[in-house]
Amino acid sequence: MNKSPEQLYEERLKRVNDAIQLKVPDRVPLIPIFQAFPFYHYGVTLEEAMNDYAKAAEAHDKLYADFDPDLAWDNVLLYPAKVMELLDLKWFRWPGHGVRANSMYQFLEGEYMKANEYEELISDPTNFIMSKWIPRSFGALEAFSNLSSMRDSLWLGWFSSFYPFSLPEVQKSLNTLMQASEELARWFGSIFEYRQKLKEKGFPAAWGAFAFAPFDMVADTLRGTVPALMDMRKHPEELLRAVEAMVPIAIESGINSAKTMGNPFVWIWLHKGVDDFMSDEQYKTFYWPSLRKLLMGLIDAGLTPMVYGEGSMNTRLEVLRDVPKGKVLYHFEHVDMFRAKEILGDVACISGNVPNSLLYFGTPQEVKDYCKKLIDVCGKDGGFMMDSGALIDEAKPENVKAMFEFTKEYGVYR
Repeated sequence: MNKSPEQLYEERLKRVNDAIQLKVPDRVPLIPIFQAFPFYHYGVTLEEAMNDYAKAAEAHDKLYADFDPDLAWDNVLLYPAKVMELLDLKWFRWPGHGVRANSMYQFLEGEYMKANEYEELISDPTNFIMSKWIPRSFGALEAFSNLSSMRDSLWLGWFSSFYPFSLPEVQKSLNTLMQASEELARWFGSIFEYRQKLKEKGFPAAWGAFAFAPFDMVADTLRGTVPALMDMRKHPEELLRAVEAMVPIAIESGINSAKTMGNPFVWIWLHKGVDDFMSDEQYKTFYWPSLRKLLMGLIDAGLTPMVYGEGSMNTRLEVLRDVPKGKVLYHFEHVDMFRAKEILGDVACISGNVPNSLLYFGTPQEVKDYCKKLIDVCGKDGGFMMDSGALIDEAKPENVKAMFEFTKEYGVYR
């Protein structure tokens, strides 16, 4: 008997939620994050996908006709090229704008906040972002450096805070921002439309919001990796206070987006807290306390943090235990998964670790053998979801198919 899309939707969502809550689902859930793979596999260039939202949707249609994940992604991971072009985004290169038409986009780090600007950020993060970070990040919005803090607008203060909007260069930037926002609205519209299509086909949407560890918010796009890591020694107090100032911003962003999207899954992409970048003591001082506050803020709001660990996090596993039971998913890329299961298995669901290199260079049998080891150990008694180590871009379709087919056949609990 064929199941209806409504039945499949509820079945898949229950499977995922059971795993997160450390219950034993009917089988191991499959939640790989497909980024460029559907476009590479179905003959749409990345440049086309970032400019033609209908073409991007068609590639995803074919993907879900051929594969059967328990959580499904839309086009949110390929950003709208027209918006970035209009705004002249400085810290990105994308297909047709700095890289070839079918190459993945690249992040360009820069020092968009100087070490002597910590106090300015801490005292008024909103004004710093508006009048310093935005004009430094977007060439078309450089005139925003003329804007003053809106918190000065009480009583007659608005005379001064409103005046900069009369400047021709500010008005030009505002007009460009309006054009970019209209295109951004079209992109978001395509995402909402596709999410509805996914639901009608029986697929729960994978995401409700994106968030970042407060330390990464400072280190990724404000200070940059090297300056931020140096600040742990040169400016530790200022860095800690800045990270703390990011906590409410991160929590509010996750809650507001998840409510808008009507989806509780908040994906938190971890970057700088890996084994290679800081010691255990530094991690416990600069990274984990604020990350835990973010996790707890989301959990208290009834949301599910999906913590996506990129890189090696073997020395962090004991620290990651300090969360409420059955409320968090920890995804791992390069981690001893058997040890992760041993340490975290009674506290949090874990996922990931199927090497992207194996999906690209290996054979279907090698993929099945790897998945079997993960299911045998990490899948024992639930609390595990099958996923690649990192977002899937280049991979052999037959290897991705092997991961799916084997998990559905072998990863059954009852």
